[in-house]
Amino acid sequence: MAQQYPSIKFALGIHPYFLAAYQSAHLEQLKRLIEIHNNDVVAVGEIGLDAAITIDWQLQTEVFSKQLNLAKEFALPVILHHRKTHNELLRILKTEQFPNGGIIHAFSGSLQQAESYIQLGFKIGVGGSITYPRASKTRHTISQIPLSSLVLETDAPDMPISGRQGQRNSPEYLPDIVQSLQQIRVESATELTTACLQNTIDILPNVKA
Repeated sequence: MAQQYPSIKFALGIHPYFLAAYQSAHLEQLKRLIEIHNNDVVAVGEIGLDAAITIDWQLQTEVFSKQLNLAKEFALPVILHHRKTHNELLRILKTEQFPNGGIIHAFSGSLQQAESYIQLGFKIGVGGSITYPRASKTRHTISQIPLSSLVLETDAPDMPISGRQGQRNSPEYLPDIVQSLQQIRVESATELTTACLQNTIDILPNVKA
């Protein structure tokens, strides 16, 4: 799609879901792809840790750390996947002294965890989960986070919004996420979209390159 539509930018990374067949050559392949598409790659991601899958934990942490180093090498931010792993992700980011920040994708965690990521230079990804009234803890946390630290996302075609369960998600539903965000915050829809767009550009500078 990026080759067909030059305005499209993208991220490249090895997701923990797909590490069952991992070989060291895959990391070299990732590095080559970043080199080839350097002007269009906005981040290394989606990468991270997942405690709810059967992939070996040591392998997950090893590949994650190596991809952080790759992001350092290319001065790129990262897009982080998490599932029951906030504390470990924060520990590794601090240990590695990762300097480039990034986005915590589909954030669901405490305000304290969000603040820890923000202190490390990360933005908090706000997606379809806040459209569900039952996600009261996440909605409350997102309502308390500084607007300067929020970015909008959909995770299309996954993570369908409320009312569209079982359907293919799409970027066209982003306004529904904005509407839900407006319900739990004090800012107007215009203020939210303007700020979140600027936050995205700030954390992913290659978006405008």
